[in-house]
Amino acid sequence: MNWVKNQLSGVYAEVPQVARDYKAQGVPWVVVAGENYGEGSSREHAALEPRHLGGRAVIVISFARIHETNLKKQGILPLIFSDQQDYQKVHPDDRLSLVDLAHLAPGKPVRCVMKHSDGTSEEISLLHTLNEPQIEWFIAGSALNRMAELASQ
Repeated sequence: MNWVKNQLSGVYAEVPQVARDYKAQGVPWVVVAGENYGEGSSREHAALEPRHLGGRAVIVISFARIHETNLKKQGILPLIFSDQQDYQKVHPDDRLSLVDLAHLAPGKPVRCVMKHSDGTSEEISLLHTLNEPQIEWFIAGSALNRMAELASQ
């Protein structure tokens, strides 16, 4: 389960290697997962690694209890399928675009456009639980980055 298709090369490889390739080429990426994402993880490290490797968002059916908060602190956008059935619509070779993040706001769903390899596309709605300070963390890249910005003002 640790193998994914590198959308740039078409080659399947381990998740961290594909993430490193994307980061090296300046390509932001997202995780798409099922239920209880982050369960049994090593807490903050499980959120720190995606951030370090250039991840921007995690899209899931549900999060483990604390993991969603840890992602927020690391500047990773934690998103939940508004319709759990939409998880089945995502294909391994899709390209996902999170639309209009410049207007991210508490309680406002995020639009996601999935471009399928057959040339078709679908739009789905994603939910989040971010409040205004947490949105500032996301924009700054992490809670610590935001604290540093505020301290330098």
